[in-house]
Amino acid sequence: MRDFQSPGRSAAFAANGMIATSHPDAARAGLDVLREGGGAADAAIAASAVMAVAEPQNAGLGGDSFWIHGDAAGRTTAYNGSGRTPMGIDPQTVGVVGPESAHSVTVPGAVDALLRLHEDHGRLPLDRLLAPAIALARDGWLVQPRVAWDWQFGRDRLAASATARDFWARDVRPGTRIVQPALAATLDAIAAQGRAAFYEGAIAQGIVATLRGLGGDHALDDFAAHRGEAVTPIRTTYRGCEILECPPNGQGMSVLMMLNMLDGLAMPAVWADSARYIHLLAQVSQLAYAERDRWVCDPAFARTPLETLLSPAFADGLRQRLDPQAAIVAPPVVEPEHKDTVSLACVDRDGNAISFINSIFTDFGSAIYDAASGILLHNRGSCFTPEAGHPNALAPGKRPMHTIIPGLAMRDGAPLMPFGVMGGHYQATGQVHLLSAMLDAGLDPQQAMELPRHFAFGGTLELERGVPADVAAALAAKGHAITRAARPIGGGQAVWIDRRNGYLVGGSDPRKDGYALGY
Repeated sequence: MRDFQSPGRSAAFAANGMIATSHPDAARAGLDVLREGGGAADAAIAASAVMAVAEPQNAGLGGDSFWIHGDAAGRTTAYNGSGRTPMGIDPQTVGVVGPESAHSVTVPGAVDALLRLHEDHGRLPLDRLLAPAIALARDGWLVQPRVAWDWQFGRDRLAASATARDFWARDVRPGTRIVQPALAATLDAIAAQGRAAFYEGAIAQGIVATLRGLGGDHALDDFAAHRGEAVTPIRTTYRGCEILECPPNGQGMSVLMMLNMLDGLAMPAVWADSARYIHLLAQVSQLAYAERDRWVCDPAFARTPLETLLSPAFADGLRQRLDPQAAIVAPPVVEPEHKDTVSLACVDRDGNAISFINSIFTDFGSAIYDAASGILLHNRGSCFTPEAGHPNALAPGKRPMHTIIPGLAMRDGAPLMPFGVMGGHYQATGQVHLLSAMLDAGLDPQQAMELPRHFAFGGTLELERGVPADVAAALAAKGHAITRAARPIGGGQAVWIDRRNGYLVGGSDPRKDGYALGY
């Protein structure tokens, strides 16, 4: 039970269905769908489409999406909705891909992922599910407080963009109304015509023309040929639960590697000492991320040795490198910071569960805006490793290493908790922090998300303000280079299924604007 005299939220409890999102309009849209008899997938489609409109700094139709779905019978499906580089791109000519370059825009995979989810698991008509997003774009949506705060970090990039400045380089505050008729028309077309509306015809032609006008190598054939990939989740066991992640080119294997390292440790005792816990998580993160940066890439171009990396023997070897007294040396970072993502978790009345995640990468993506379609385009192509010959090096028709990772916990062959943590590179560490807080420290989803966050990356250990000064001092004494976070670290959503007692428990990160709603 939480302390009701301290700031914070209670976890949400419901008997039938629940959705947790980072945006209030998205949560309401998803809950309405659940009440109408839609499944978890339907609610996810409605909610994610709303966030594609109303969280433009984080998400959109011009980005990528991944999802993991588990039905009540324990069958799991997953989808890698990341896009590929144009077939006509020349890595030698392009060189290092900058975050505002047209070369940073891989073919957006979000629309395909959304439609594949509807095809595989949807119950209600697509036009019904997209209706809330269409209405917000057409009639106007109100900027929420976190969205307004985030806007300042992208405004200069938007102002410098020839395509985006006229519409997006504006000053906003909470309650500012933004109307997007072009985006409403695009969503209407997708609702009526499906994937062909986005990947063929006028919308694709307009996006390709915008990108080619900025030096891109995109062609209509790249869009028409795009398909995401149905994938088999990779998994490990932790505290009696199976934890499922998407395989590369996503970083989900990093979560599993960290859990494998923690699995052999007495974690409840570690949790009793904050400095000890943060120090441990910093080390397992650095070890797992070093392997991630070495191996994760598009599996069509190079093999990631998952069987070895996820084996108990490999975890034992990494665990031997943990030092309880001193920080370890982090490898150099060669990739840009990964920031902006939205995630949602949903469970329907039948016990079906989904974790869904969408991203346009950095603040407002590439800051390239196709005005005719109303779409801001992501810049995930800047995630290719500049090192020649690296498995994640730029190549035609290739997907970059991806940080966005949906997660699903299973127990006794059935879904236990769909979950997701936002925050770019932090996502893998954040998922482990969430899972350990619940499975080792006994917290509910909301309590786990409200814990102060910390992240060891790039040679520093970043701490949110909620980490006490004496804990920071103890960590510095172990050799960590301490910095205080200028921005909140990540976000998160989760819905826990308590089958024994017949209810759902949801949490939504207080660092964002949304909440968990159920009925």
